[in-house]
Amino acid sequence: MNPSPPGDAPGEGRYGEAFFRPDRAGEAERIDFGALAYDDITMARLRALGAGPGWRCLDIGAGTGTVSRRLLGETAVASVLAVDRDVRFLDARPAPGLRTLQADVTATDFAPGSFQLVHARFVLMHLPERDRLIGRFAELLTPGGVLVLSDAVDLTSEHTPATPYSTAMRAMWQGLRATIGTDVSSVPSYPHLLRGAGLDHVAAEIHVPPLVPGSAISRFWADTWQRSRQAMVATGLVDDAGIDAAVRYLESDACAALSAGMLTVWGQKPQGPTG
Repeated sequence: MNPSPPGDAPGEGRYGEAFFRPDRAGEAERIDFGALAYDDITMARLRALGAGPGWRCLDIGAGTGTVSRRLLGETAVASVLAVDRDVRFLDARPAPGLRTLQADVTATDFAPGSFQLVHARFVLMHLPERDRLIGRFAELLTPGGVLVLSDAVDLTSEHTPATPYSTAMRAMWQGLRATIGTDVSSVPSYPHLLRGAGLDHVAAEIHVPPLVPGSAISRFWADTWQRSRQAMVATGLVDDAGIDAAVRYLESDACAALSAGMLTVWGQKPQGPTG
């Protein structure tokens, strides 16, 4: 099941406007369900890459700030600048060493060589010109600094059995692409793009949280479908009854499916000549 059928132009809307508005009740909780599903994996990778004392970090599209605060609390980095187009959730949970900036990352200029870590999770998949943005993010690194990007990868295919879940996921990806430009089809190319941005030691991994009744990831998808229902129905792939059936399927023992995975890719800025 292709989330972005060839020939379908991506929509020109923006995440957080037509869908997933931060002023809608429960949006912070939806984001936090995703954090519960993925934060431990993200933090393990950031620690393995050396995040620790003295590091200046940039967290792009920081959401509710769970990764930013865990970097400060668990790895004792020097500072985290958390950037989002709307910082209400970040400002509601301040922490020592955490600075917030309300800005559009596609237009904001930071000084090159400012950060030991630049991190963005579930951000680029919603934005155009990813190769250009990855190049800009790489420029922000100090020599030896690391860029860490995570985005969704769709694990359904034309061979995936038809279930309420697979139908809803197909409609979600297609509907979000048509309305706000979300496109996960190029996410597997991220390692190549990091190499193209001049980074070394590029590698990647995928984490797929289990879909079990009551789990954080199951609740995240159910809430995400509710909030993107209009876009999903507009595809003609599913109707309201089908979305409701998919939510019930997630909550049942009959659920047998793969969640979308989270691909995390990282690369290091070369140290440059020595001596």
